[in-house]
Amino acid sequence: MRDAIFALATPPGRGAVAVVRLSGPGVADALQGLAGGLPRPRVAALRILNYAGVRLDQALVLWFPAPASYTGEDVAELHLHGGRAVVEGVLEALSDLGLRPAEPGEFTRRAFENGRMDLAQAEAVADLIDAESRAQTRQALGQLGGALGAVYAGFRQDLLRALALVESEIDFPDEEVPDGLALTAGPILARVAEDLRRALADADRGRRVREGYGIVLIGETNAGKSALFNALVAREAAIVTPIAGTTRDVLDAHLVIDGYAVTLSDTAGLRESADPVEAEGVRRARRRAEAADLRIWVRGPGDPPGDAEAFIREGDLVVWTKSDLQAGPAGGLAVSTVTGRGLSDLHAALSARLRRDLSGADFPAATRARHRRRLEEALVAVEAALPALAAAPEMAGDDLRRAAAALGQVTGAIGVEDVLGEVFSTFCIGK
Repeated sequence: MRDAIFALATPPGRGAVAVVRLSGPGVADALQGLAGGLPRPRVAALRILNYAGVRLDQALVLWFPAPASYTGEDVAELHLHGGRAVVEGVLEALSDLGLRPAEPGEFTRRAFENGRMDLAQAEAVADLIDAESRAQTRQALGQLGGALGAVYAGFRQDLLRALALVESEIDFPDEEVPDGLALTAGPILARVAEDLRRALADADRGRRVREGYGIVLIGETNAGKSALFNALVAREAAIVTPIAGTTRDVLDAHLVIDGYAVTLSDTAGLRESADPVEAEGVRRARRRAEAADLRIWVRGPGDPPGDAEAFIREGDLVVWTKSDLQAGPAGGLAVSTVTGRGLSDLHAALSARLRRDLSGADFPAATRARHRRRLEEALVAVEAALPALAAAPEMAGDDLRRAAAALGQVTGAIGVEDVLGEVFSTFCIGK
């Protein structure tokens, strides 16, 4: 039998209210001991909490009997006054009553193990807690609501249909099963392979929304990168001086643009330098720029061609700074961090790029690297199964089981019983 657990569900420290959550066998007994009885299920009740003859608090108590609870076990919540002494007294009493402190994520893990949510939904709980933008919140809520699980369930259901056809030819040769039945799985698998390729092509969208879209300012020394960085983050985050090479390392700031989380990076100016510190900063700038989702080439009036012309790639933005001193040439946005000229146009361009890259009609099929790896594994297995359908159905069956297992690992829906269910629901076998 599992231990009963408890944890403070609100941030530690002094506050108006502190919520303590309990789950597992023994929670009912703990409530009986603390609150003098169980309140009506899912109805908040004002109770005096007492333990060992000491009055601990006057609190709201909620009781969620299994299985209709977050974890699928008996669950209770104690809404306490948020003083530290009050909270510590109640937590000590719960320990004395035989409950133990919960491990990180243990409530959600129990919810998954008890079938209250799948693995993707459990991940969404963490994403929702960490969400800092509207887009991150929307994506996490969709995943928590089962949108990601539905995507993978659709892929997996088609795989199981194909596997049912292959297994029927292999396992039931003496039954009334048409010849070449495994070959009829070909069109299904071709469609699944195309769906998986599309999902992989779109996989970065979910990751960028969850982790934040990376924008890097890159350019020559004294081009105005740090001044533009400060203007975009609306604070004096980077040191700005007229001395070339002031910025020596990558400086990151997190902000929200048009509802999307963005990591904006200021970098060292690109130039050859005998100074080993500055040379390392230039190397880091190049490396960060290569990994960026969007690079903004910051050019100042009279900048030499330098690295920019050789390094600019399709999709990069070019921004000409110091437009209050001298207008930049055509082919980019002109801004002035002194007068503010052009900054609204730059914000509009960034918003348009974020919407283009991160919005989509469908829920993304991957929001984490783990999901992408499983998609890749499934695609490799399906592509291996297609040519094996005619020559070696047994091998095709093994490949399809690998593909289904890879997709099932995303949500935790791994098993063979659903394959047998597909076989017997599709064909009149064993009559």
